[in-house]
Order: sequence, then structure tokens, then C-alpha cells
Amino acid sequence: MLTVEQVVASHKANIETLMGLTTKAFEGVEKIVELNMTASKAALAESGEHAKALLSVKDAQELLALQSGLFQPLAEKTAAYSRHLYDIASAQGAELSKVFEDQAADTQRKFTNLVDGAAKNAPAGSEAAVAVMKSAVSSANSALESVQKAVRQATEMAEANFNAVTATATNVGKTTAKKRAA
Repeated sequence: MLTVEQVVASHKANIETLMGLTTKAFEGVEKIVELNMTASKAALAESGEHAKALLSVKDAQELLALQSGLFQPLAEKTAAYSRHLYDIASAQGAELSKVFEDQAADTQRKFTNLVDGAAKNAPAGSEAAVAVMKSAVSSANSALESVQKAVRQATEMAEANFNAVTATATNVGKTTAKKRAA
């Protein structure tokens, strides 16, 4: 049986967890805003430099060389921006996953203690029912651990795929720039 103090402590812990998650979420938003501001400032400065360079072009060949010289840096900058954005999102996801895993482990522990307490106070002859309940709790814990492991593996696979796509995009940008320059 839960006491009033246990319920209050549980609610307090949940509020602290929620406040921590809210703080982490705002930190993630701040990082994205900072990334976008930095990228916007760089793009604005580069646009000004490109406009100046366009105004100084003397012939079509020089114009083509100038334009082809933009593709590789643009692909690399786009890939770098995407990578930074992915890193921010990935870090936020890892933080949330850790909090949820910690909460799940704490809940599992409390529920197991509750079942153990109920088993100790169970009337004689209910050993079979208690064993079934403990078996169900054990199975649920195993299933939760399997799901958490699958989520971690899927996250690792998604990150590997993202890295491969980013590398391919950068290489395509370099190849395109080389072909245009030739």
C-alpha cells in the first residue's frame, strides 16, 4: 500500500523530471537557433562576396569558372549544416532516451518491490499466483529491455546511414565542381 509521503515523493520526482526535460528541450532549441543564425550570417556574407565577384566578371568563361567554383563549397556547407543539425537532434534524443530509460528502470524497481511486498504478505496457498505474477513482471522487464536495445540499434543504423548520405552528397558536389571547372 502506498503512503501519502510516497505519492507526494513520486509526484515531486515526476515534476523534477519534467522540468529537466523542458530545460533540455530549450537548450536544443537554443542550439538550433544559434546554428541557423551563424549559417544565415555566413550565407549573407558569401552572397555579398559573390555579388561583388559577379560584378567584376569580364567574359563568359570567367563567369562559368566563378559559378562552377560555387558548387563544391555549397555542397560541403550544406552537408556540414545538416551534420550539425543532426548532431543537435541526436544529442537531444539521447538525453530524452536516457531519462525515459532511467524512469522505466525506476518504475520497474518500484513495481518489483511492490510485488515482493505483496508476496510476503500473501495468504497461505497463494504461492502459485505469486509465482505467476513474478514471472509476468520478469517477462515484461525482458520485453522492455529488448525494445530499448532495438531502439538503440535502430538509432545507430540511422546515424550510419546519415553519415553515408552526407559523405556521398559531399563527394557528388566535389565531382560536379571538378567537371564544371574542366
